[in-house]
Amino acid sequence: MGGIDATGGIDDGGTPGPAAPWQDFWERGGVGRAVLAAAVYLALYLGGSLVVGAWFAHAVDPDDLFATPAGVFVALALPLLVGAVVLVVFVASLRWFPVIFGPQPAGRGWMWVAPALVLAPVLLRALGVDYGAYAAGVVATTLFAGLLVGFVEEVLCRGVVVGLLRRGGSSEWVVMIVSSVIFAFLHSSNALSGMAPATVALTVVFTFGFGVAMYLTLRVTGNLVWPILLHGLFDPMMFLATGGIDETSTVAPTSPLLALAGPTNLLFIALGLITLFLARAVNVRPTGRDTPRPAAA
Repeated sequence: MGGIDATGGIDDGGTPGPAAPWQDFWERGGVGRAVLAAAVYLALYLGGSLVVGAWFAHAVDPDDLFATPAGVFVALALPLLVGAVVLVVFVASLRWFPVIFGPQPAGRGWMWVAPALVLAPVLLRALGVDYGAYAAGVVATTLFAGLLVGFVEEVLCRGVVVGLLRRGGSSEWVVMIVSSVIFAFLHSSNALSGMAPATVALTVVFTFGFGVAMYLTLRVTGNLVWPILLHGLFDPMMFLATGGIDETSTVAPTSPLLALAGPTNLLFIALGLITLFLARAVNVRPTGRDTPRPAAA
């Protein structure tokens, strides 16, 4: 009885077949391939955003992306849908879904600070946002777009990139730092939209710390689903609280809960800096419950 052909599975004799060149290239992993995957995705995403913007510019208010549900969908959700399709096709072509969504190297107790740090501002903003200030349907569309952000950015950075770094033999501390640097690099593209350089720099520093928090969440929860969900809630609540994307509101918060949520961004920066010195606390033990599962599918 025949099996999977020479694209990396089982041949007619029931023995493993050679991997296709495409799969073999990515299975080698390493920092270079992780950067390449992220850079290619970013280029495709930005290109898709330009096309979407050119076709549906009439639906978006350039002065207020959150003015209408259609504006949110076109400006935020539609490019992310394109990016999600690209990622799904890429991961499926390599047969990595079982690994990316499989068990992770066990985390340690202190790592629970990361999901707690993400969840706290989510709850504060969820309770403090003035939902009545938005047109009907904007909040729901923003939440949908946020879940797309969580799926795309986590599958790419904590799924594909982390997997490539592990395949290349990197320690978990290096995996955490490099994947978070790549995550931050992706957000430097905000400069192309005309964002002020100082704001871009602050965004990059913040997203590095947030990337560290997502990596630690991945480790301590043991599954990529949880970073996707937490990230997918964090971003839309921030959008609704500030009225923008990767922006800091210049208007005083109308709710004391929003005022409390704002300074938590500094805690992500602190977390990112502190973990630079925690290599032994992040790396998995050579034996025992912290031993990571094999990287190969």
